[in-house]
Amino acid sequence: MMNVSRMTGFAAALAMSMAGVTTASAQDAAAEFSLELNNAAETSAGDCRLTFVASNGLGQDLGDIAYEVAVFDGSGIVSRILVLELGSLTEGKTKVLQFDLAGQPCSNTSRIIVNAVAACTLADGTVAGDLCLSGLAAGSRGAIQFGI
Repeated sequence: MMNVSRMTGFAAALAMSMAGVTTASAQDAAAEFSLELNNAAETSAGDCRLTFVASNGLGQDLGDIAYEVAVFDGSGIVSRILVLELGSLTEGKTKVLQFDLAGQPCSNTSRIIVNAVAACTLADGTVAGDLCLSGLAAGSRGAIQFGI
């Protein structure tokens, strides 16, 4: 028969191991690839220059990542569909990228949505499209909306 002090020690060890499982599950659920439309500014040519901040928190190095996006004009009409090629991104890395919308001023751009994953491979070459879509968190800091 176990005495009370051993039982208490066993219960504490069990509770700590259960907490570890819960914490690991919470960390897995929080794994994400963050893509933020950080800024939109007119170039001297009148084009809209978009600045994105990408952060890889998926827990794995990405060999190549690209998203197909739809760009809406000021009236809410899709004006173009293009691919944002982000390249490779190691786990925990943040990268800043700029893309110009030739012939489209920022004042005539209302929103941008991620339409599909154009490319997503892990550093070892494994295709991981589902990971790059389900783990995507998109947002915007400016007047142009950006989301999924």
